[in-house]
Amino acid sequence: MRFMIIVKATKDSEAGVMPGEALLSSMQKYHEELMKSGVLVDASGLKPSSKAWRIKYSGEKRSVVDGPFAETKELIAGYTIINVKSREAAIELSKRFPNPSIDGKAGEIEVREFFELEDFGPSEAIERFREMGAARDN
Repeated sequence: MRFMIIVKATKDSEAGVMPGEALLSSMQKYHEELMKSGVLVDASGLKPSSKAWRIKYSGEKRSVVDGPFAETKELIAGYTIINVKSREAAIELSKRFPNPSIDGKAGEIEVREFFELEDFGPSEAIERFREMGAARDN
C-alpha cells in the first residue's frame, strides 16, 4: 500500500524561507530510517507557488494561471511517498514525521493513500496502465 505524506505549505514556505539546519537534519534522519527499512519510495520539497502554475479546464479549453496562489492552506510544500503493508504501519510512520514547520511551532501533514490498479474494475485502459508499469519497471 502506497501513501503520500503531504507537507502543508505555510506563509514562510510560500515566502521562500529555507529550513534551518535543525529541521533539515531531523528530516534527513527520518528519511534515512525509511530508506533503511525499505519503505521510502520518494521524497522532496517543493518550491513556492510563485514558481508554479495551474491549468484550468472548461470542457476542452485549457488556460494557464501563474502563481503565486493566495490560499496557503490549500498548497503543498513537500511530500514523502512510502510503500507499507498496512494503513496502521503508515499511521505509525507518519506519527514519527518531524514537525515540518520552519519556526518549530504549528505545522501540519496530511496522509493520503494512492489508488492501486487493483482498486479499479477490469477495463482496456487499466490493462494498458498495467503494461505501462511493467515496461517502466524493466
